[in-house]
Amino acid sequence: MSGSIERVVSAAAETGLSIEVKRMGASTRTAEEAAAQCGCDVAQIVKSLVFQGETSGRLYLFMVSGANQLDLAKASALAGEPLKRADPRHVRDETGFAIGGVSPIGHRIALPAFADVKLLSHEIVWAAAGAHDAVFAADPNALISAARARVADLAV
Repeated sequence: MSGSIERVVSAAAETGLSIEVKRMGASTRTAEEAAAQCGCDVAQIVKSLVFQGETSGRLYLFMVSGANQLDLAKASALAGEPLKRADPRHVRDETGFAIGGVSPIGHRIALPAFADVKLLSHEIVWAAAGAHDAVFAADPNALISAARARVADLAV
């Protein structure tokens, strides 16, 4: 098991979230790829998006359904500053995850986290587990709690 996947498993255990990481053998980098591999609706895929504060340089995590796009104005309002896409290398260096495998839990650093309310409409959601082909299923409430995320309306 890779170090990034081990961090996800450890973070889940530390918060009481029971997960089973599945290596799919094919890419789960996009929500559509992940849904096809997991055999679920794209809306059940959790996109873990990392944005950077334009003023502070701080990274923020936004969890949204694979069927939706993040509303940058809403996200910026929650962060309290304008946001921009974070550089992929910066994301990897700070979180320990490469784009396409960013998990909602197990980051190297603490990130302010926000989860879109629409995720709560599903019994089970699927999230990245730290690698381009690794995922895990979870109850959305339990996942949001494990990620220490604040629930808000984040979608366009």
